[in-house]
Amino acid sequence: MQSRAGDMKDSGRSDEIIALHTADSEMQLGRALLHALHNAGISVLYQDREMRTVWARNMRPPWASDTADSNGMLPLAQAERIGAAKRNVVASGNPEHLELSIPADDGVRWFQIWVDADHDDGGAVQGVVTTMVETTEQKRREQTLKTLLREVSHRSKNLLAIIQSIATQTSRYSDTLSDFLTRFRGRLQSLASSQDLVTSSNWRGAALRELVSGQVGRYGADPLRSLRFQGANPYLNPNAALHIGLAMHELAVNSVSYGALSRADGFVEVTADLTAASAGETALSLTWAEAIGANDNQPSEKRFGSVALERVVPASLNGTATLEITGDRLEYRLVVPRGNFETD
Repeated sequence: MQSRAGDMKDSGRSDEIIALHTADSEMQLGRALLHALHNAGISVLYQDREMRTVWARNMRPPWASDTADSNGMLPLAQAERIGAAKRNVVASGNPEHLELSIPADDGVRWFQIWVDADHDDGGAVQGVVTTMVETTEQKRREQTLKTLLREVSHRSKNLLAIIQSIATQTSRYSDTLSDFLTRFRGRLQSLASSQDLVTSSNWRGAALRELVSGQVGRYGADPLRSLRFQGANPYLNPNAALHIGLAMHELAVNSVSYGALSRADGFVEVTADLTAASAGETALSLTWAEAIGANDNQPSEKRFGSVALERVVPASLNGTATLEITGDRLEYRLVVPRGNFETD
């Protein structure tokens, strides 16, 4: 009898220990869940069928500390949407999901709202659980991505239009297929070089000095010797970078074929000046100059290069251009308005 009583006593103690361990585990789980809700920015509200708050956890503005739709912090229309969803869940027992946008001081805050029914053992709805998760940063990233994709699409179409124009004009001034392919490939490589600078700047554009150096460097054996750049170094927008890059390419190819860069000791000078224009605006005056010798026979007929320099490039930038070839000097001057560049 004593042994049996002792066993019963030990068993009782074990049950107490198990119960204590269970209670401790539940408390630890509860604390862990509260930390998880806080760190994830999740708010949870439990209400009975009459929309009286039973408990609430991690309630932050714009949600109330006691109810989620009656403290005046939510716009009336949004509060009514949440209230209607809760009433529908109580009536049907089926969950509902909402996405809300709420005006804030720094723009708009976005939330995902889930409303779920709490069923008793008999299946009757005894309350509703409302879960609120802020998705503002995710929404802003999505909107930024959409904006970037639209920008990429827009710029891609512009680039394709430029390529189509170059192909048309190159074919018009090419005598043979081989001549066309050589010139067209060179111009595509010029666009690709300028586009690399634009892309690396997150579509902001390209610095003028870097753009000119890159285009001339593709043809000069020693860019430090063959190019003398002086003056301002504005930051060109993407459209200006592509078209001024094309102009520098045409000038460099012409110089390698007929001008200063065809000689071992030859060099070109590029000068960039910021000058006052109409209405007090600042304009960029870009000058390419090189000395040509008696044996540097420039082509007398119009080629695509001169058409691009005098018509295509300035028209694309709302600017003006002149190309002059005297007995011993070639000078190209391009003037573009402020909308094509930044100086900060």
